Amino acid sequence: MVRAATALFLSLVAAPVTSETVDVRGRGAVDLKTFECRDINRSTIVQRVCYDAAQSTLLVAVRGAYHQFCSVPAETYAAFMDAPSMGFFFNRNIRATASGERYRCRV
Repeated sequence: MVRAATALFLSLVAAPVTSETVDVRGRGAVDLKTFECRDINRSTIVQRVCYDAAQSTLLVAVRGAYHQFCSVPAETYAAFMDAPSMGFFFNRNIRATASGERYRCRV
């Protein structure tokens, strides 16, 4: 029993640490090592939200597809996470802004 537990522990410690990547619509693979990600279970539209505070970059998984938004202020991210309806907030304030390109990422 002790040998099995030791072997399991050693295999976990020796396992390579890899960061997660996701396929972002229109961008390709994005490495999530600098993002803080949260799985969302209180929305029928939004499944996951990842935010990189240093780059002000937001990734949102909507119905299985990731979308990237740039220059998103921390205040907007916080309001999004606290919104009573994340789908409504996302559609109204992030996806379809007044200018239509407020958080569009420039290549």
